[in-house]
Amino acid sequence: MTREEAKAVIDSLTRQINYYNNLYYGQDKSEISDLKFDQMLEQLIQLETEFPDLKSPVSPSQRVGGTITKEFETIQHKRPMLSLGNTYSREELVEFDKRVSKGLGHSNYEYFCELKFDGIAISLIYQNGLLVKGITRGDGNKGDEITANVKTIKSLPLQTVKAYKGEFEARGEVFMPKIEFEKLNKRRSSDGEDTYANARNTTSGTLKMQDSAIVAQRNLDCYMYSFLSDEQQLDTHNAGIDELISLGFN
Repeated sequence: MTREEAKAVIDSLTRQINYYNNLYYGQDKSEISDLKFDQMLEQLIQLETEFPDLKSPVSPSQRVGGTITKEFETIQHKRPMLSLGNTYSREELVEFDKRVSKGLGHSNYEYFCELKFDGIAISLIYQNGLLVKGITRGDGNKGDEITANVKTIKSLPLQTVKAYKGEFEARGEVFMPKIEFEKLNKRRSSDGEDTYANARNTTSGTLKMQDSAIVAQRNLDCYMYSFLSDEQQLDTHNAGIDELISLGFN
């Protein structure tokens, strides 16, 4: 196969696999069998191995991992990643609402309620629609760059589903689905290894693994809750969520 022929096949496979991947992990639908999908991915990896200069940074082959990271670079967050406050009673919620009203000087506002995933906070930086950095929360001001590990999360777009010019940051929560946590502990038990105590700590440890191929095997998932951009100012949090959905995020 010539380089030109290989490029045409790689481009075609990339488009198809990304389409099926988004359909499966974003919409819970499937148009082909797992076997067919695996065969397409295997063909893509083989061609990229033969023609490494044709491998794209948004290639679906990034999902399987393989990058070894000896040390994670510390990155300064452009905006602090603040922690959430807790409340345990109706009275505390009422007091919170009073502080909001007093702080704003009016009561012309609405609340946006979301489910809270018990996972690990993540910051994703996209430039011109491409994922370029994945950073942990760290201490809120600085975090570790774990881009290679983040790319293994199949529900995250390596490239936004619609064109985007400029830079934006998407923040969300990475977690290990209960069924994947149970599968992992079953494998460890069968191999005579100690099982993990809870999924959240396991997720945290998984994201900091040096071998992204192992991270890929653990099938982490992610939901986003914040869209941030200096170039695109949105009036409401609701608009930010809508923008994230339109870009291909859960």
